[in-house]
Amino acid sequence: MLRLADEWRVSDVAYLAPAASNHTWYPQSFLAPIAQNEPALSSALRVLGGLVESLAVQGIGSDRVLIVGFSQGACLGLEYVARHAKRYGGVVGLSGGLIGPPGMVRNDVGSLNGTPVLLGCSDVDPHIPLERVHESAETFRRMAGAVDERIYRGMGHTVNDDELQAVRTLLRGST
Repeated sequence: MLRLADEWRVSDVAYLAPAASNHTWYPQSFLAPIAQNEPALSSALRVLGGLVESLAVQGIGSDRVLIVGFSQGACLGLEYVARHAKRYGGVVGLSGGLIGPPGMVRNDVGSLNGTPVLLGCSDVDPHIPLERVHESAETFRRMAGAVDERIYRGMGHTVNDDELQAVRTLLRGST
């Protein structure tokens, strides 16, 4: 993720990128039943929570924090925000979606109070079903997020220039 920071070219921003143990935040697919990703998932969510809390202690409110992730990191960041709703500077899920099995009923509560939420994904991503991106967008809309859902034809599992520009715009707006 820190290599992407060079692409965003926003210099007055502090970038924090926690590292997942053994290069994975949770052991199974993000579409597996939640229990199959425990206790790793809860531990990973605590890592994000600890970062947000440490920023608050330093006087940086959540409205100035952007939670940005790609792939498994996107899924984790989106899940964290759904479980800890409040106003953030922005939320970005690049090739990701909310965690849980197909058909899982989500009971997320709280409001994002207009938080910008960018969801970017390919229509043929081999890891992220398009329907999950749509479901995630709808969940964040219900939670009063300002959702920008961008689906790219035939892109695969990667990040494109349009997404980089959209994140750059969000970062500049949060400073």
